[in-house]
Amino acid sequence: MAVPRKKVTRSKRNMRRAHDSLTAPNLVECDNCNEPKLPHHICGECGYYAGRLVVAPKVDEYDDEDDAA
Repeated sequence: MAVPRKKVTRSKRNMRRAHDSLTAPNLVECDNCNEPKLPHHICGECGYYAGRLVVAPKVDEYDDEDDAA
């Protein structure tokens, strides 16, 4: 079984972990609805990509029930 020969110091341990931090996603505005979205992805709100409709937008079932009441 592998056993380390020497104790790894806090400094060396932390240097190794220097690149493990998380970064926030880079968001851009949708050209159609101005909602934040990931670059090079279809907008989740309106379904547009590069100025054309690619996916029909989702319709919430709860919104229809509120209008009927």
